[in-house]
Amino acid sequence: MEQGKLAGQIRRAAVIGAGVMGAGIAAHLANAGIRVLLLDVAPQSLTAQEERQGLSLSAPEVRSRLAAAAIAKLGKAKPAPLYDPAFAKRITPGNLADHQAELGKVDWIVEAVVERLDVKREVFALIDATRSPDSLVSTNTSGLSAEAMAEGRSESFRRHFAVTHFFNPPRYMKLVEIVPIKDTSSDTVARLAEVCERRLGKGVVLARDTPNFIANRIGTYGMLVTLADTLGYGLTVEEADALTGPAMGRPRTATFRMLDLVGLDTLLHVVDNVRERSADSGERAVFGRPEWLEKLVAAGHLGEKSGAGFYRKVKGEGGAGSRIESLRLDGEALVYGPQQSAGSATIDAAKAAKGAVAKVRALLQADPQSKHGLFAWSTIKKTLLYSAEQVGVIADSLADIDRAMRWGFNWELGPFELWDAIGLKGSADRMRQEGERIPEWVEAWIAAGNGSFYKEAVGQRLYAGYGSEPQAGSALELERGTANGGAWERAAGNDAGHEDTAEALQGETARSCGFMQPLRWKVEAAEPDVISLQALKAAGKTVLASAGASLIDLGDDVACLEFHSPNNAIGGDILAAIQKSVKEVEQNWRGLVLANEGRNFCVGANLLLLLMEAQSGEWDEVEEIIRLFQSSMLALKRLERPVVAAPHRMTLGGGVEACLPADRILLSPETYFGLVETGVGLIPAGGGCKEAALLAAERAGVPGGTRQSADVQPYLSALFETIALAKTSTSGHEAGRLGLMRPQDRVLLRQESRIAEAKRAVLELDRAGYAPRGEERIRVAGREGRALLQVAVQAMRLSGQISKHDALIAGKLAHVLAGGDVRPGLEVSEQYLLDLECEAFLSLCGERKTQERMSHMLATGKPLRN
Repeated sequence: MEQGKLAGQIRRAAVIGAGVMGAGIAAHLANAGIRVLLLDVAPQSLTAQEERQGLSLSAPEVRSRLAAAAIAKLGKAKPAPLYDPAFAKRITPGNLADHQAELGKVDWIVEAVVERLDVKREVFALIDATRSPDSLVSTNTSGLSAEAMAEGRSESFRRHFAVTHFFNPPRYMKLVEIVPIKDTSSDTVARLAEVCERRLGKGVVLARDTPNFIANRIGTYGMLVTLADTLGYGLTVEEADALTGPAMGRPRTATFRMLDLVGLDTLLHVVDNVRERSADSGERAVFGRPEWLEKLVAAGHLGEKSGAGFYRKVKGEGGAGSRIESLRLDGEALVYGPQQSAGSATIDAAKAAKGAVAKVRALLQADPQSKHGLFAWSTIKKTLLYSAEQVGVIADSLADIDRAMRWGFNWELGPFELWDAIGLKGSADRMRQEGERIPEWVEAWIAAGNGSFYKEAVGQRLYAGYGSEPQAGSALELERGTANGGAWERAAGNDAGHEDTAEALQGETARSCGFMQPLRWKVEAAEPDVISLQALKAAGKTVLASAGASLIDLGDDVACLEFHSPNNAIGGDILAAIQKSVKEVEQNWRGLVLANEGRNFCVGANLLLLLMEAQSGEWDEVEEIIRLFQSSMLALKRLERPVVAAPHRMTLGGGVEACLPADRILLSPETYFGLVETGVGLIPAGGGCKEAALLAAERAGVPGGTRQSADVQPYLSALFETIALAKTSTSGHEAGRLGLMRPQDRVLLRQESRIAEAKRAVLELDRAGYAPRGEERIRVAGREGRALLQVAVQAMRLSGQISKHDALIAGKLAHVLAGGDVRPGLEVSEQYLLDLECEAFLSLCGERKTQERMSHMLATGKPLRN
């Protein structure tokens, strides 16, 4: 079956189970444009409201109440499960009793009911009796045995069945673990991987049918050893969290805040599942129930959902304010106290270091014999050794384990990447000196002269793996990165011998199966449809480079301008790179992509530089910065080659202004897009106001393209509100609702494909005979439009919604957007509006309260209302 077309075959889906995960999965399927039937059981009793309405248990709205209520909650949930609240209309509520026959009309059935084997088997029996012969069936179990769930089902069911373990919340967490059973067909695995990757934007890892699969198995082990070492080394929960968060390349929630977030009862359930299903006595001991967890759960302290766990929030006197308290671990009773500071040479060194690799090295090297240094080493050492023991048990490769931990637990470094970061040989020597047993395969790898698990070679990353590369047409080996698509696929024309090999994938006996062949360097398969700028630079494809940006050859005569300054903030170096890149592309290339691989696309202009110049009264310097920004954006807009911007995540202020000159903007689904300058007491002055005025004028035009029949004011007012209130989209789709997208712009299904998609868009525009845009004439609302905007500002000021300084900023914004003191309907030049932007921006820079806002944002990362 041809890859790339598989995902499009999933048009309708059913999700059974309308709880948190079931509703979340249904929402994300709807995000991808899939029509979803959400089913739950029919209630056995009426609610008080239903009784008052005179409804009976046979009423359709009662029988599908659970699913309908779950859908209604999606629009209010935080974080939002839907890209756009309107997408809830793609989900239809129902119940299993009345709508079982509908299961025969869908392409994919996802089971997400309670984590009980008996209940899941009942649901699968019902599905087996109803499903269409080619429909996929998957379970969202987080760790129950896939084989046990499918026991007794028909051959067709078993061939089309696998685990698809989504992580919570499904919209935001990248990982999906696919776990086949011995009868799962290669086509089923390929179809599930394809839809998860290409339609849902997920990172897929193939796991073996072992307790809790990959990420939860490693992650839970790490939490247990951290708790044990916290007690063993006499640390506070604050100290442990300071050492096991960003200092180890992990999220700020670290360990104990993460436990509270997940739920302590949930963790115990995961621990029990591994212990009860494991055949290894040593592992059963490791996954014993920690005493402190049992105490907390028994007392009803389950974490955030109950209001108390390892931390709790306490209201102040009379309900005013609140404070965070932490659990004291130095006694037997459940005692909380004020949060305690966590500082040491070890913690301070890790904080000061830049990047995950440097941080973890500083963590272990700053003061290695201190309490904090020994704790950090102990928890890292145990997690690395345990992860190494699981290669060939829970996953086929160490690369899969690393991907699962990065995508499922948001670790910056997977266990084997972390081991490389601290030095494989040196750390292994220390482990041996401390009496630790290093897995045989690791010892063999080191003995063969290897000093790392990964290495770079000609733009590819290699990893330590087993076996030989699969040959075209050879049977059975599951491999990623096939030439035509990149989904999981058994490279076989038939399934001969499949059962025996797939059986070898199951259970804890995998160490002795044929997968443990001699170690060799293997190419790490890339995600499908991904262009890696890092790999291209390593392969010598950099055309131009500066401290803040690089121009990179994407192939096919398309170049990419990559920002890589701190936080990708736009300063003089990036603006100079834009000017140089425009000249280079105009002469030698077919088009330009604006994209990067930073955490965020661009958080705006270099605010620190502006503040320093403003506080020094260097107004000529400030104006020069503004003019350089404006001229750089105009250069992009008037480039005689197509330009496509591909923003992702935070794209704020100047980041939006860098996108608006592009011929097309391809937003990642998780793009947080907004002109937010008013939050620091300024207005957009890099062309943002000018482009907003142009958007309003174009929206007022009739379909034929003239600008004479409609009033600009309604469109201008909507954009004025968006900019004045510094509104930021919570998704790429919401950027459209905020008025910041144009007809030619679109939202991608998958963030990781943004550079490849942008390159294709450039080539498409080039092939169509690209004609550059000339000087725009913009019809403005003029003095009457400005007056209407000012009325709205004064109304908000009088009602107390905005401060006096907010009103000043909004007034200047209204003046620029309306085109200043001119007659309504006048067509003005782009440069005229840019001059108005510059004048207003300079004026606001001189305001004390604006400078206070800028200072506060730089110090705290939060806006100041003054």
